[in-house]
Amino acid sequence: MAPDGAGLPRTLSPGQRSLADALGVEVSAPGLLRALVHRSWAYENGPAGTNERLEYLGDAVLQLAVTEELYARHPDADEGLLSRMRIAVVSRPALAEVGRTLGVGEAMLLGRGEERTGGRDRDSLLADTVEALIGLVHVERGREASRELVLRIMAPLLATAHDTGVEHDHKTTLQVLAAERGLTPPRYELEHEGPPHDPRFRAQVRCGDDADPLGVGEGRSKKVAEQRAAAAAVAALRAAD
Repeated sequence: MAPDGAGLPRTLSPGQRSLADALGVEVSAPGLLRALVHRSWAYENGPAGTNERLEYLGDAVLQLAVTEELYARHPDADEGLLSRMRIAVVSRPALAEVGRTLGVGEAMLLGRGEERTGGRDRDSLLADTVEALIGLVHVERGREASRELVLRIMAPLLATAHDTGVEHDHKTTLQVLAAERGLTPPRYELEHEGPPHDPRFRAQVRCGDDADPLGVGEGRSKKVAEQRAAAAAVAALRAAD
């Protein structure tokens, strides 16, 4: 690893200063910049290193803080529901939205290729950088500060975790509803477009022999597209009751 600060910009950009304010925790400028370094920037700019070690640490800190908070908030929830709630809170799309709220996209250090292909708004990059920032706070400010940061930036997701966890697996819910209504099991049809680094999937789900799909969903992975299609189908079936 490069020495602390080696190869990094000498000053913070306006977007990076805004992010520092949004974090609400005092961290060093070199530390903040290191947490924002994507591998594409490091490849083009020399010895700075990447944010991947901080991301690794931040993921563990995030998982523990969220797990402990859900366990305390929901004493009657069983293991399965607690797991679904945690998945909903720390999912890549959820973390990406947290990153957008904080202004992470404008602050990241990206290579030219990632810049051209929309990396500043890509869920995976935003989510990974949020984890790196959590890792940075843990390293520089300690366990309690990193826990407080997690609980603050994840507060809206933690507040709705129970309802989201109950309905998180929309495909299973749709399968149950279809069986209750005497319909054949859901079947999914997928379409794919876009380059390998930025794919787009469109899923349609049908139950029975209907010509029209019961639900349609789009996403950057097959799983997300199918879950969104299932969620739309569940809503359609319930609206028809």
